[in-house]
Amino acid sequence: MSAHVGFLLEMFCETLRMIYLGCFLLLSGLTHVMASYPIWWSLAVGHQYSSLGTQPILCGSIPGLVPKQLRFCRNYVEIMPSVAEGVKIGIQECQHQFRGRRWNCTTINDNLAIFGPVLDKATRESAFVHAIASAGVAFAVTRACAEGSATICGCDTRHKGPPGEGWKWGGCSEDVEFGSMVSREFADARENRPDARSAMNRHNNEAGRMSLNDNMFLKCKCHGLSGSCEVKTCWWSQPDFRVIGDYMKDKYDSASEMVVEKHKESRGWVETLRPKYNYFKPPTERDLVYYENSPNFCDPNPETGSFGTRDRICNLTSHGIDGCDLLCCGRGHNTRTEKRKEKCHCIFHWCCYVSCQECVRVYDVHTCK
Repeated sequence: MSAHVGFLLEMFCETLRMIYLGCFLLLSGLTHVMASYPIWWSLAVGHQYSSLGTQPILCGSIPGLVPKQLRFCRNYVEIMPSVAEGVKIGIQECQHQFRGRRWNCTTINDNLAIFGPVLDKATRESAFVHAIASAGVAFAVTRACAEGSATICGCDTRHKGPPGEGWKWGGCSEDVEFGSMVSREFADARENRPDARSAMNRHNNEAGRMSLNDNMFLKCKCHGLSGSCEVKTCWWSQPDFRVIGDYMKDKYDSASEMVVEKHKESRGWVETLRPKYNYFKPPTERDLVYYENSPNFCDPNPETGSFGTRDRICNLTSHGIDGCDLLCCGRGHNTRTEKRKEKCHCIFHWCCYVSCQECVRVYDVHTCK
């Protein structure tokens, strides 16, 4: 009886917390964030992330968790640092992939909506961020399990096929199925609304997770005297996350535009997505989808979340989007010189160290007007 009362009290406190959070968002003009924004991503930035290694996670303090996520957090709190780490590496990879584009995946400090209003619309950018964040969570949880950081998971013992000629199974195969399951249970928990945006987010989340499975590879190690390969053991390994980022960036460039359709079902009106253009190949479950056009991101716009490209460094010799013509949106660019200290005239000394001199080199730096 006391446990039941405790559970009810816990849910009552959680309801009060969500009411308080809703009032805060209303006063901040961000009520629309609750519907379309996974604001729990804020766990991966700021003071909450920096304290993960030193302080226990208080699930009730993580903003934006729906009840299913809250239960998951409390039941599997030991893997929550990996969930946060996964979002972190997803954000970092997004910033790397878009470093030379008008929108460069900028995050906002001290804001529950860490990307600002950019992700409010169902654009290509939203599709990519959801996919790479979900892939990041699956990646980080899978890696933590293989490293023994969590007691509820470990290596994948379900080897896929018999060993090949000259090698046998060994080592620790990374259990990407478990990592993807955690990502699916946690990241998709709030995407249960019968609207188009939830359908889009679920699709792109799964596309991100599938990119891990598609890029797993056999990693092998030789055993024997003097480096010989008398015995070779192999195991399934995830690639470097940069491989996933490159893969998903290609999916971003080829994302499929969709249109929203409404259907009447027993539970009411349900929105679904279908391809806008019939003469293109329909998207597969591994492709990214979107249904709203992106802003041009040339000028600052608080409504769209665009910071503009003024003062961004551009590449004078490039004809691509990172070039001064396109990145600066035709406004032109400024050029300044910059002195940098670098190591030079390095000499290898036997044995065994390298000595270098310090040189000052002058570079031209081009920034958008």
